[in-house]
Amino acid sequence: MTVTICRQEHFNAAHRLHNSAWTDARNEQVFGKCNNPNYHGHNYRLIVRLTGEIDPETGYVYDMKRLSDLIKREILDIFDHRNLNLDTAEFRDLNPTAENIAVVSWNRLRPHVASHLALSVTLYETERNSVEYHG
Repeated sequence: MTVTICRQEHFNAAHRLHNSAWTDARNEQVFGKCNNPNYHGHNYRLIVRLTGEIDPETGYVYDMKRLSDLIKREILDIFDHRNLNLDTAEFRDLNPTAENIAVVSWNRLRPHVASHLALSVTLYETERNSVEYHG
């Protein structure tokens, strides 16, 4: 019996979409207002999903409190109320697009979750724009 559990969290962060190898005009053309040199922010919504068999002893796929603590330690404590470009090692040389934030989040979580569990991350940058990463 395979079940997917989900934990939803929120964090707020600033970023600037910018490719330093491009001219200012090209950055403006591709990234528009998201290339603002003074940065801009989002209220991100993160959904982490784990899929696996229910443990017959606990009745859990994964303990939700452990999942909450893991997300706090690996994502929220690192990204919340930060400038992703300036304050995080992950995005010093990586453009902090929603796609890259989702992949980085997945990569930060994966080593801490048993390999028999499938991990998926959905990141909402806005109410209407989201990305998913399944590894």
